[in-house]
Amino acid sequence: MNGIDKAGSNGVGPLEGVLDRLRLLRPALAPAAARIADFIIANADNVVNMSVTEVAEGARASEGSVVGLCQQLGARGFQQLKLALARDLVRPVQFIHEDLTRDDDTSAVIEKIFRSGMQALQDTLKVLDTHAVNRAVQAILQARRVELYGIGSAAPIAEDANYRLLRIGIESKVIVDSHVQAISASLAGPDVAVITISHSGSTHETVTATRLAKEAGATAICITNFGKSPLLAHADIVLHTMARETQFRTEAMTSRIAQLAIIDALIAKLALLTYDRAVDTIGRTFEVLSTKRF
Repeated sequence: MNGIDKAGSNGVGPLEGVLDRLRLLRPALAPAAARIADFIIANADNVVNMSVTEVAEGARASEGSVVGLCQQLGARGFQQLKLALARDLVRPVQFIHEDLTRDDDTSAVIEKIFRSGMQALQDTLKVLDTHAVNRAVQAILQARRVELYGIGSAAPIAEDANYRLLRIGIESKVIVDSHVQAISASLAGPDVAVITISHSGSTHETVTATRLAKEAGATAICITNFGKSPLLAHADIVLHTMARETQFRTEAMTSRIAQLAIIDALIAKLALLTYDRAVDTIGRTFEVLSTKRF
């Protein structure tokens, strides 16, 4: 492959030297791939915080072409390329948290982490559409059942949302295995509301499950970060977070705080609209759960 190895694509080691690989491969690329390479090289600092859709639009190419170039470079997909690119561009400490430094003492670490979380909540409040929240609530109330999809760091958020829905008497199930997601989504119908949680909106498994559910007639509610992403093409209702954690960090931090706040708002509104049932179900489930405590 023009002298470019595929280290990192099979778990042997991390993908390194992305920009050097791009420059080396550039002369042999087809026109669309060359435009993508040029765009990434010229906008490397921004690409680490962009979605595959935004890169494709910036390079005047398709999302498939972006993924194809990533694979030519030895990455499994666009997300791995972004992480490798970030690794080349930033100090290692930024993989933990952008604002931290190696010399920070405990009080500084605590303050920075808490301020980052509070900022994510404030920013999310600014972009969260009240009309979209109302539409999501109505879709959930009208559904026979709710399905929740999440992969990786989004999985515990989906599991928490499922627990909260069950506590107020709404039939739901959470699916965090990608194969089961695809099967269940393909069997959904107009009486099903699907809630997909994905910070990037680019996770292949959850995008696929959401697409399958929507094609089966389900209402697709998506909780994802503000910006363009492949997930939006399959969403009926979008609830935006505004968290900047994906610029360098490999796992969600502030994004989870914002996602949980949206879930809290949905549950609170649902409980108020089904007040008697919610109170009764909470009471009955509290009695059941009390047997689990000393």
